[in-house]
Amino acid sequence: MKKAIILAVIGLMIGGTVSAYFIFRNKDTAKKSEIKIVSPEMGKIEIIISTTGTVLPKNRVEMKPTVDGRVDSILVEEGDKVKKGRILAWMSSTERAILLDAARSQGAEAIKHWEEVYKQTPIIAQIDGEVIVRNIEPGQSVTKTTAVLVLSDKLVINAKVDETDIGKVKVGHEAKISLDAYPEVRERGTVTHISYESKMVNNVTTYDVEIIPNKIPSVFRSGMSSNVDIIQERKKDILILPLAAVRKDSKDSKDSKGSKGSRGSKESTGSEESKDKKESINSGESYVMVKREGVLEPEKVIVKTGLADNLNIEIVSGVGTDDKIIIESKKFSLSDKAGAANNPFMPSRPAGASGRGR
Repeated sequence: MKKAIILAVIGLMIGGTVSAYFIFRNKDTAKKSEIKIVSPEMGKIEIIISTTGTVLPKNRVEMKPTVDGRVDSILVEEGDKVKKGRILAWMSSTERAILLDAARSQGAEAIKHWEEVYKQTPIIAQIDGEVIVRNIEPGQSVTKTTAVLVLSDKLVINAKVDETDIGKVKVGHEAKISLDAYPEVRERGTVTHISYESKMVNNVTTYDVEIIPNKIPSVFRSGMSSNVDIIQERKKDILILPLAAVRKDSKDSKDSKGSKGSRGSKESTGSEESKDKKESINSGESYVMVKREGVLEPEKVIVKTGLADNLNIEIVSGVGTDDKIIIESKKFSLSDKAGAANNPFMPSRPAGASGRGR
């Protein structure tokens, strides 16, 4: 009986040991699997200012008659391309219209006579462009203030840029354009003008920015809403890494001038301490954690960085495409025997805490 009990206890101990081994091994494997490793790759980075705009004519010219009267015929349709000097419509002055109406009761000869005495008045295109509005049909009466037709030389994008971003926009910057009505249609353009006068839109100060598309798609219509991405800066064929892969060192605030325990005047312990601390943090070096073959602990490598967007950052020097960079996982932190205080994978120790427990 005692022998059976002893064997049962031994069996339980062995079983517990084996179970514990597999549990901890699985935890360790799970932790390792949570570490993401990436390598620097060649790519591009764009700094973009996103805004909205409206498709508008660059020059909108209304074709108005030179006399009051009646439109006899219109020779163009909306969407037609016209050249400067082309006759767009014919009309009769009020006197001619009255005489012709009276002559119709007198016969063809009377009509021909008055048509020769009073000639038709043409409406002539003032610019090269496209007919975007046709307001009148033949037979309608018009005055010298009536816009019979409207011409546009070209369509542009009028973008609204917030005053906080306007200083970043320059004439010549490239822009990406898409339409709300046709999101699949995408075109590129160039910033050609920045307004000198602001406008208040929904209590926000904005500036009009004119963007001329490189090509005008046939679906563009005056008044359409658009989305605009103005490319402030761009770099192509550069070495990049995800932002999460690059960390920044910060010097200990106690090394700053005017910090507690340093020699100096009492006046330097106030605002100067805060200023020096800020400068110390901003002057910290960027680094990455590199995984080397056959080495358990990752190596901290200082890198020089450049342009960055919301996803990636340029790597100027320090690592190459063959290096394996560790991205810190939210669920896992690596230990650093060389110094846990500077390890980005270790939770930071509260200020003033010692390594000894109470």
